[in-house]
Amino acid sequence: MPSYLVETFLARDAAGERQARERRASSAAEALTREGTRVRFGGSIHVPEDEICFFTFEAPSGREAALVAQRAGLEPLRVVEAVPSTEGEQVKPSGGP
Repeated sequence: MPSYLVETFLARDAAGERQARERRASSAAEALTREGTRVRFGGSIHVPEDEICFFTFEAPSGREAALVAQRAGLEPLRVVEAVPSTEGEQVKPSGGP
C-alpha cells in the first residue's frame, strides 16, 4: 500500500499538541478502516526549527490520506506520496564507490 506524508504547521514548542494530533490521527485511521477503507497511521516527524510536522499514513490513495488528516483535524498544508526504503536495502554513502 502506498505511503503518504501529510505536512502540517506545528509551533516549535508544541510537543503536547503533537501528541494530541497523533492520538487523533490514529483514531481517525482506525475509524476509516472500520468503515471499509484500510488506512494505517505510521507516526509523525516534527521539525521544530521549521515549525513543520509530517504525519505518515499508508492509504490506498492521496485522497484517503487527506481525508483521514482532515478527520483528525490536522489542517494539512499538503499531502504527498512518499517512498520509504525497503527492509534490508543498502544505503551507500555519497561520494564513495
